[in-house]
Amino acid sequence: MTSTAPPARRPTITDVARLAGVSHQTVSRFLRFNGGLKPATRARVEAAIEELDYRPNLIARSMRTRRTGRVAVLMPTMAFNPSRMLAGASAAAHAAGYVVDVISAEGGAEARTERMMELVDTGQVEGILSLAPVLPSVQDRLERSTTVVVSADFDDEMRGIGSLANGGPIRELMEHLAGLGHEKFFHVAGSQQFASARARRQTYLDTIADLGLHSVGVFDGDWSGASGVEAVQTLSERDMPTAVIAANDLVAAGVIRGAIQRGWSVPGDVSVTGWDNESIGQFLTPSLTTVDVDLVGLGRGAMTKLIAGLTGEELPADSDDLFQVIWRESTAPPRRS
Repeated sequence: MTSTAPPARRPTITDVARLAGVSHQTVSRFLRFNGGLKPATRARVEAAIEELDYRPNLIARSMRTRRTGRVAVLMPTMAFNPSRMLAGASAAAHAAGYVVDVISAEGGAEARTERMMELVDTGQVEGILSLAPVLPSVQDRLERSTTVVVSADFDDEMRGIGSLANGGPIRELMEHLAGLGHEKFFHVAGSQQFASARARRQTYLDTIADLGLHSVGVFDGDWSGASGVEAVQTLSERDMPTAVIAANDLVAAGVIRGAIQRGWSVPGDVSVTGWDNESIGQFLTPSLTTVDVDLVGLGRGAMTKLIAGLTGEELPADSDDLFQVIWRESTAPPRRS
């Protein structure tokens, strides 16, 4: 006769509290928001959860509190790749014990607003994070028990606006390059339909004026590598820049290709910078100096605001580290004759 061992008991919040040496209320607070605890206490709770492989019982919580334990992230058409923002938002939700539903809504802000109201009416989610605009009137139609956060970082076509349209890192790039001895600059801009491209272009022009540098021109491109190649082809040998500020990493890759075609070395004859910190940039030859945009942090911060609204916890201060310049091999002091 073969005996079957009884299934292992699922660890409870009390087990986590006992192992961590804290009260079950402290563990509950951690699961709801992961905030308001001393670092040492938070570390003990995290270690206990990992050791026990504890997972919140969302069904039991729903029956007890009439809450579903689910939040929704509302997106426009998935033609936009939201992977990094969704990764940050999902991680914040999961850490607080929520399940995340990602919903793609076709159409503009009006259609997206109606989809949001449908979600509210079903009662299947406790909160909604929209990563694209909805109609301002939506707030007047929401029940008090419904929590909604709308990210203000993308417009209706998922073009970067708000904090994402900050051109400040362009100045940081140019100031550093000027400090290395660069005086002649060239900017390959992105499509001017994008607020982010317009901001980077204007910051470039303002920095040229403020630092007394020489600009050999601005080429209005379209975010493509081909526009980077084309931009370099327009340059005169007699007025060749020593530094090119490209609108994104793909444009920068095109600039490097165009420079090689003309027999110029990078960074020997010309330094090149990009924007976005695409993963392939670190493996180019030379590796690409760029601006990293913390989209994971942006998504995490938006979800944190939603969870704070759901739990009543104090909202953490916003991070100022959305952008970081990554210096690599494509930039160097200018070659002296």
